Amino acid sequence: MVPIFQLASMLASHKCKITFITMKLEISTTKSSIVSSFFSGHPEIKQLDFHIFPLKTSTSKINDPFIKQIDAISNSLHQLCPLIDSLNEPVSAIVSEFIIASSLSQVSSNLNIPLYIISTTSAKFYSTVAYLPVLLSKNPTAFENVSSNVEIPGLGSVQKSSIPRSWLDDSPSNYVLKAYLLPNARALPQVTGVFMNTFDWFEPETIVALDEGRVTSSLPLVFPVGPVRNNKLGEDNQCPWLDEQPAESVVYVNFGTREPISSQQLREIRKGLEICGYKFLWVLKEEILELFGSTVLEEMEKKGKIGKAGEYEEAIIEHPAVGLFVNQCEWDSVMNAAWSGVPMLAWPQHGDQKLNAEVVEKSGLGRWVKEWGWGEENLVNGEEIAEMVKSLMGDVDMKVKAMKVRDQARKAKEIGGSSEKRLRKFIEMLKAEEK
Repeated sequence: MVPIFQLASMLASHKCKITFITMKLEISTTKSSIVSSFFSGHPEIKQLDFHIFPLKTSTSKINDPFIKQIDAISNSLHQLCPLIDSLNEPVSAIVSEFIIASSLSQVSSNLNIPLYIISTTSAKFYSTVAYLPVLLSKNPTAFENVSSNVEIPGLGSVQKSSIPRSWLDDSPSNYVLKAYLLPNARALPQVTGVFMNTFDWFEPETIVALDEGRVTSSLPLVFPVGPVRNNKLGEDNQCPWLDEQPAESVVYVNFGTREPISSQQLREIRKGLEICGYKFLWVLKEEILELFGSTVLEEMEKKGKIGKAGEYEEAIIEHPAVGLFVNQCEWDSVMNAAWSGVPMLAWPQHGDQKLNAEVVEKSGLGRWVKEWGWGEENLVNGEEIAEMVKSLMGDVDMKVKAMKVRDQARKAKEIGGSSEKRLRKFIEMLKAEEK
């Protein structure tokens, strides 16, 4: 939700009139606080409630709660037409997530309103997904027993090892490719534009290839407007413990809330952090805190700090005490690191994260230890983790490169910068449509 709120905030700051359609779903207390914080900080943004029809459990074969929510939203989108009509004012554009592009493209067509999509991954991974219909039309079994790299026009070769497991036919989660990624990729020609949380300097070859239509000529316009920011989301959530630490002395570790890291690997990460010689701030979800137990957590807090998942990452990563960010390369986290100039130890776990890690390493923002694999492929021992942390914390050259990324990220957002120009182009397109 956070990148979507951030984009809404950016558009509102450019005097766009925003109506935010919020889904009435069961959400956690943390997510609920993010929603309430956003709207209390943006009284100029109108909020409309959109009620979701619950899925019949007897007809749903998928157990993943995230996918069930997407299915429920898609099955309820027919209500959107009367809801938008109820605004009694012209609507210039609908902006939504990629994961419902297929369903929403029909709605936008019926309403004769341009549809724009938000991509929450790297331009490189977006390009790979966008090329899927072309690739599979040429070779329907392209991902069955993959034996070589996949060639993407304008991008070159995508390594076999970087192809998400959910795309492979022998994976139990293959439905992600067939039921979600592929239909939404096929809908992209009906989309007017795609907002991207990246910037021209960070992914130059990929963005140029997309601009020139070399990936595939039927793709919509791209608007790289990143790093997408909204400081209001984090200004009241600083970590006081960090204020007591010297500059660039803390290792910040955060693997998000959905990563299925094994209990064995978690114990090795703990061991590595305890013996690396640096203070650490490790953000963990509630069930992992319970796995460690109070005695272990007390021991860990003698050498670092344990934070609960949901604490605002922007506020933490911008803190001058943070010297290294250990993360799975979830894309909004990458952009937070780029904005702050904090070097990353990239440790991809699934999905888009290996391709994201390639971008991180190529840009100079961080290091990707390919030998560690991803998911539960390998068990990386604590000693090896500690050695890598020590190496990167002392790597002056990498810190200089990360600060160069920071300078370029901020330059992109300045007036006349690449991201600011792209956002202005979008607004000019909307104004032209109104005439």
